[in-house]
Amino acid sequence: MTSVLPCITLETGNNPKSSIIWLHGLGADGEDFAPIAQELGLPVAVRYIFPHAPMRPVTINGGYVMRAWYDILGGAAAAEIAANIGRQEDAAGIRTAQALIENLIALEKQRGIAASHIYLAGFSQGGAVALHTGLRHKERLGGILALSTYLPLPQTLPIEADASARQTPIFMAHGQDDPVIPHAFGRASAEELLRQGYTLEWHDYPMPHSVCPEEIRDIERWLRQRLSA
Repeated sequence: MTSVLPCITLETGNNPKSSIIWLHGLGADGEDFAPIAQELGLPVAVRYIFPHAPMRPVTINGGYVMRAWYDILGGAAAAEIAANIGRQEDAAGIRTAQALIENLIALEKQRGIAASHIYLAGFSQGGAVALHTGLRHKERLGGILALSTYLPLPQTLPIEADASARQTPIFMAHGQDDPVIPHAFGRASAEELLRQGYTLEWHDYPMPHSVCPEEIRDIERWLRQRLSA
């Protein structure tokens, strides 16, 4: 079995029946989004899992070793990073990350959480892994939250996507002034998923590569609708 990632685990009540696996962005760690567990006022007990990505050299940062779900090629200038994200993709690294997240999903199932009550969430690079993994999972998940991100390896999705995953709802959100992953790139990813028949809710906000209070409220509303059901 694939090794288990170190994680921060937070439960908002006794005997949670739903789990949210939340993936951080490039160079961050599981602590980055842990405070959101206190900000989201969800109606049921939830287990949040905030894994730490493995340490690895990242090409866009001159080979500097940091937490990263996969490598990103290109130079360090913001314009060059934006130009290379989604191109010359580290397919092997993305698939390795997928296996790590699938292992976390399997562990939640072993703890008694049904697949339909497991959510994948992620920001930036973590959002790309959440999309890639959730759309290829062999069962319908509760949902995918993909924030300030894009659809990786889109050319393989039609042949690798599981039919059950087509029923997994998706929430995508993006900053209109994002200099790292351009808004147009995120929007194009959403439109491609809609074209392929996925159920997707799109939001954008006047912000850079970040998260804003309005977005958190929209996430809370979206999760409340599904957790209450």
